Amino acid sequence: MSDVAEQGLVRQWHDLLALHAAVSGTLETRLQEEHGLGVTEFEALEALACNHAGQCRGAVLTEVVHLSQSATSRLVARLEREGLVERSMCVDDRRGIFVSLTDDGWQRYEQAKPTHRAVLAEVLARPESAAKVK
Repeated sequence: MSDVAEQGLVRQWHDLLALHAAVSGTLETRLQEEHGLGVTEFEALEALACNHAGQCRGAVLTEVVHLSQSATSRLVARLEREGLVERSMCVDDRRGIFVSLTDDGWQRYEQAKPTHRAVLAEVLARPESAAKVK
């Protein structure tokens, strides 16, 4: 790989990191201020909302939110304390745990979703954002 090609790859990587930081930071601020949710909490609620009947196995949720198993367990415990999700044992596999949205969880997700989408549209539509990902 030539030095020029390597520098181009590194520049793209740094641009991607900067874009991720801009989107994540803005999402974190707005979701917290307007809905009392962090980005990871919202992503967990969205993963559940987009899954069958608002529930999924804990292991699947771990993959979606990009956290370790123990961090996901702590996340689910926080959401459960807030009344947004509930855990139950898998009938077919006693080792498995299902995480399900509660009615309050559905409501909070539906309230926060427009904010999430507005931030994505706002930050990702900036001309400097579009130029960086090319």
